[in-house]
Amino acid sequence: MVDTEVYYNQLQKKYSRRITLGLSRIKKALSLLNNPDLKLIRPCNILGSDGKFSCLTSLKYFIEANGQSTSTFISPHLYDLRSRIWLKNRFISLNEIKKYEKKISKLKVKLSLFELLTLIYVLAAAKAKCSYNILESGLLFKKDSSNIFKKPILQACTNINKQHLEWISPKTINEICKQKVGYLSNQTNIYIGKQNPKTLRIIKGILKKNKSTITYPSIWRIIYKDKNIYYKDNRHKISIRSNYIHSKGLIDNVGLAIKIALDQKIDPKLIERTIPKIKFEGRLQYLEKGKLKKLVNKNEKILCDGAHSNTSAQNLYNYLKTLNMPIYCVWGMQKNKLPNEFLKNFKGIFKKIITIRIPNEKNACSSIELKNIALRQNYNVDIAKNLKDSLNKLHSKEKKIIVFMGSLYWIGYVLKNN
Repeated sequence: MVDTEVYYNQLQKKYSRRITLGLSRIKKALSLLNNPDLKLIRPCNILGSDGKFSCLTSLKYFIEANGQSTSTFISPHLYDLRSRIWLKNRFISLNEIKKYEKKISKLKVKLSLFELLTLIYVLAAAKAKCSYNILESGLLFKKDSSNIFKKPILQACTNINKQHLEWISPKTINEICKQKVGYLSNQTNIYIGKQNPKTLRIIKGILKKNKSTITYPSIWRIIYKDKNIYYKDNRHKISIRSNYIHSKGLIDNVGLAIKIALDQKIDPKLIERTIPKIKFEGRLQYLEKGKLKKLVNKNEKILCDGAHSNTSAQNLYNYLKTLNMPIYCVWGMQKNKLPNEFLKNFKGIFKKIITIRIPNEKNACSSIELKNIALRQNYNVDIAKNLKDSLNKLHSKEKKIIVFMGSLYWIGYVLKNN
């Protein structure tokens, strides 16, 4: 993985990591490459503010359990560049990434890093010839480099909320919805995931003239009965049993994937048998083994969650408040993710917060900045020099949960060091 890290750092210097919205560059590159995107069978777009990864991952599990193959493209990666691209039964190799990058660089088209990685995925997926090709969108969707298909088999939109406001004008939920669902294909099957009622009304208004077949979240529901959870629609009732899927938000994303899988004629019994196998790395994930686990007492649990928005914070809060033991936190976050508003969601949850700067992230808040935010909200707070120091400050024989949260980049760093 060291070689992969070195190479990724080289790519970040060669291609701008700065997000550059627009489709002209990637369309020009695709044209010069003889349009490999047209070779992708059953392309699928997954977009939204929160939940894209869990919806995509669930759908991938269901399709592969059905004996069909998938390629997937996610963003960002947590700790290994190769994990962005899945090809049938494996992740892309570093040699393949290098080979496709060399081919793309010869086009002399100025690309952002995200556009480059999208193109590498398209080239690799075209060669792999999978049954389904599933792409997670990056920022918004209107000018995202994953928005390259005229007739995708489906486009699914998970929860939309107020994120990435710095990229839009006016800075409203209406504009966010417009940029995400206002540019969906008119020749596809659109699936809308669970939404805030106001947001859903906005989405319906925007899609009023869209000619695609649209499935709204009222068609299916999640039922919580005693300690059991079920997906239910007019024809099916599927038990959702899992030791790995903990929050309502994640369950809703699984529900959306179930509805899509059913419409793709995947057997409901097969879906039910597959659900317990699904895991979401970095999303409410307990560390069961590894280097960090060895640094704490057997009574101490480590929970990693990449929550960085108000909506994902509320999902994490709702899960944490069900736990009957002391909870501590190690918090790292980026400046543009509204850390003050984010932390307000956890009132009464944490006995102590350790703040830390996310290593190698230019936009990361300093540990002092986060400490001051936590102090203003009356938290017991301390700062840590590094990851190991944060655990040293919380480690004891007390039975507890230590939550790492605030950023997927932070969680990626944690998992890499585990």
